[in-house]
Amino acid sequence: MRYRPSKRLKKTAIGTGVTLLLAGMNLPAALGFAQDRLHEYRISRPEYMARYGSWDVMDVPDEFRTNSIHAALLRTGKVLLIAGSGNQQEDFDAGTFESILWDPADNTYKKVETPDDLFCSGHAALPDGHLLVAGGTARYEVLGDDVTHAGGAMILKNEDPDREHTFPKGTRLRSPDGLEYLTETDVTLPAAAKKDAEDPDDDATVTAAEVRVFVSAAEEGEEYVTEEPAQYAVAGLRGADARNVYGLAERLTLEDQDFQGIKAAYEFDPEAERYVPVQPMDEARWYPTLTALPDGRVLTVSGLDDVGEVVPGVNEIYDPETKTWSEAPNRYFPTYPALFLTQGGTLFYTGANAGYGPADKGREPGLWDLETNTFTEVGGLRDPDQLETAASLLLPPAQDQRFMVLGGGGVGESEKSTARTAVVDLTEEEPAFRDGPDLPQGTRYLSSVILPDDTVFTSGGSQDYRGRGKSDVLKAQFYDPEADEFRPAAAPAVGRNYHSEALLLPDGRVATFGSDPLFGDRDNTRMGTFEDRVEVYTPPYLQGDRAENRPVLGEGPDHVAPGGTATFATGDADRITEARLMRPSAVTHTTDVEQRSIRLGVEAGEGEVAFTVPDDPSLVPPGWYMLFATDAEGTPSEASWVRVG
Repeated sequence: MRYRPSKRLKKTAIGTGVTLLLAGMNLPAALGFAQDRLHEYRISRPEYMARYGSWDVMDVPDEFRTNSIHAALLRTGKVLLIAGSGNQQEDFDAGTFESILWDPADNTYKKVETPDDLFCSGHAALPDGHLLVAGGTARYEVLGDDVTHAGGAMILKNEDPDREHTFPKGTRLRSPDGLEYLTETDVTLPAAAKKDAEDPDDDATVTAAEVRVFVSAAEEGEEYVTEEPAQYAVAGLRGADARNVYGLAERLTLEDQDFQGIKAAYEFDPEAERYVPVQPMDEARWYPTLTALPDGRVLTVSGLDDVGEVVPGVNEIYDPETKTWSEAPNRYFPTYPALFLTQGGTLFYTGANAGYGPADKGREPGLWDLETNTFTEVGGLRDPDQLETAASLLLPPAQDQRFMVLGGGGVGESEKSTARTAVVDLTEEEPAFRDGPDLPQGTRYLSSVILPDDTVFTSGGSQDYRGRGKSDVLKAQFYDPEADEFRPAAAPAVGRNYHSEALLLPDGRVATFGSDPLFGDRDNTRMGTFEDRVEVYTPPYLQGDRAENRPVLGEGPDHVAPGGTATFATGDADRITEARLMRPSAVTHTTDVEQRSIRLGVEAGEGEVAFTVPDDPSLVPPGWYMLFATDAEGTPSEASWVRVG
């Protein structure tokens, strides 16, 4: 049969030929254009996609484009994209907060009313499939020469056991010198605690109530700067109220003023598709981590508090049964620490984090026993000073209890980045990190997603802080835990650095969102713009014949007890060799402590296959999971949603 070139090949050849004819006019540009066309042709070939996969930029209507700071897969298969104010000061000032629901099944979008600025909050899945979202932004940072009003933390105290006080934002507090400072948020100051004496002749004991608030000078000027502790009167109070209620501040300065957190907490209901308020946290938090516990409760740690300081080790636990928070063991971490639940119930801190906090405090990897509040450091990590903006994950399958750290950079706006990866096996008697294969280059903000075939797909990131110097890494690769090696994947078209996310979809693809570069050019002279495109990666296991012949799971239960068995109808029982329960991701700032892949027992029958779930809630925390069945090639079924617990 005579070969006939395709229309696409003809267009590519004609375009390349015309370009080369123009080479005398502008040879470098012509050759560059020709090379781009040739590259487009090469990556569209079926044999290329079968080996490396392919990318598609999704069509997102303008009204649904958003600054995706957070991404969470819900049990409905939809993805909740949370922007809040989206790192846009003008949106914060206007009270414009946004969340978008994306349905990847048909690429449709929906806006969701967002009640608070959930920008830089934390999130974790609850046993019933709701998403707990806690913390967010109370105030944007003010830095350098933009700090024109002296400010700082102030403690408001109330010595009256019979009356609480509510003070609106802008309440004035007067120094002994007559200078006035304004509160930055609304404040409720409880009544003092009163305890009657055991002896009727003795006076009752009164303990003053206190709350913390950030205050700013009423006017500009260095005369408002003070380094001396002082007591401040609340303007407008008279008599006993003026004596009982007052403010105390150590120092009020023109130093940088960091972001400040909020105490608000919500459950996002995936069926009603709305945020439901629950009891606020005791501590305000901005950049907190939320980690699911074996009993279905959720631990929250770290964050910047309501005066812009790292929460000093005060941690809390949310109970979804009572919708309330309680005190957790005290331990300090920098913000967004990567804190994973391990088999047995201890927590493993990989050392990866997203930023705020001193370089020499709380950054050592280790195992944290909540029951005894003891912390055992885990050493052996190369480049331990470059764990900020590193990726980390529990390698598949979860039963192996091996954790990996990938890339990262120096503290703050450091130019440092590392290509280091490292793996630690927590089943060893004395666990220690060992080097894994290096990444192609030093990379911060790398996205790492566990796939149903037990490989880890990594993509994006940048070499420098927030993509400075146009340093986005337009590469992707697979990590094979068994071989301990990387192999290349198709390169993305969209760069992803700070404020970017990636997660596994129920159909086996990987979706990527966001990116917040500091600058838009190589010379760092033009401000960057937030990346609002959605790009989806289709792995090799969903290309060509493999996509058309993937295993299919039919009817089966949507609930299974720990240690129980779920049986699904299927015509592919003889093909299915492996199965995984995969917890849906909730990711932000390269931090995704939710994702995990649990190996299931598989027993094929006539027209059905039975999957057995491990009987260990520290390995399989209660909640909704995607159940993927795979054949001998690693080709996965579409996910069936199953609730465990």
